[in-house]
Amino acid sequence: MKNIAIFAGTLATCLLLARGPAAAQEETQAPALTVSLVEPAKEQWPETIPVSGWLKPWHEATIASETSGLRIKEVLVDVGSVVKKGDVLVRLDQAGVLADLKKQEAAVETGKANLEKATSEAKRARDIASGVLSDQKRVEYFNTERTAQAALASEEAALEGQRIKVSQTTITAVDDGIITSRSASLGAVVSTGTELFRLTRQQRIEWQAEVPALSLLRVEPGQAAEIDAPDGRTFKGMVRLVAPTISDETGRAIVYVQLPEEPKPRAGLYVSGRIDITASKALTVPESSIVYRDGLAYVFVIDEESRAHRVRVKVGRRRSDRVEVSEGLAGGERVVQAGGAFLSENALVKIEEAAR
Repeated sequence: MKNIAIFAGTLATCLLLARGPAAAQEETQAPALTVSLVEPAKEQWPETIPVSGWLKPWHEATIASETSGLRIKEVLVDVGSVVKKGDVLVRLDQAGVLADLKKQEAAVETGKANLEKATSEAKRARDIASGVLSDQKRVEYFNTERTAQAALASEEAALEGQRIKVSQTTITAVDDGIITSRSASLGAVVSTGTELFRLTRQQRIEWQAEVPALSLLRVEPGQAAEIDAPDGRTFKGMVRLVAPTISDETGRAIVYVQLPEEPKPRAGLYVSGRIDITASKALTVPESSIVYRDGLAYVFVIDEESRAHRVRVKVGRRRSDRVEVSEGLAGGERVVQAGGAFLSENALVKIEEAAR
């Protein structure tokens, strides 16, 4: 019995030893990972210049008083108010100006009466036969008529000026836009040229990007641009104007980038972005396909036997979630879209489409 037990134990050990390599081989043949595949895409990608600059109003209008010595009676807007061209912003006290207007209207009526009298006398002088009036008296009547005509014209011009002063007591918006600054205070007495408001015309904000002198010759109006806002949003714009001069201090020139009306970025921010210069061909893969090991970039390519092979690549430009591969791929390869970090060389994988 003892010999039989020893024999049975030896036989079981041998069977286990004989089964070990086969089990290991089975385990090796099992897929390491289920993956989805993509092919490198051939695209036209623009070459970009990284730049930074301030977001500023496209045009800023200064709204000031055109008259002096009048008190602010009413302020109708504040900072942040959106206004239309012609909207009333401030009303000045009109009492004194209206009184002067009535006085001038009376002066015009007096001038009309004087002219009417002088014209009547001159007409009689013309109608009376020669010899009845002396030549001196006749000339006097004619001169009086001309003087009355000039006096009336002067009074009418003064009346028009007084009406302009009345209109200047109502200060209006010079264009559509948004109020960005207010100096007008209720009860303050204004002087000619006193700034009351600042207005961002049409609510348009532009990016004043600072471009190095070496890159300036490649920037032209009409080129596309992108801005990365601090809140994570991306604004697209277009180069509107390239400044004709370069700063002596910074060696940079300002490029004015027109931004869309919606969404509106906030003026006063210093932001970074890119200006698209020229388009060139790019072989791209999803950013998730790139695996970094020891500071080098790799992708995993799947062969016809569903085995993974690590291929070293050189990456270039990036746009959104895609990366340019400048070396290492020719196009047409089957590249693992994601999960390459969990693969090893020659690992067997299951392709997602086949699994489904």
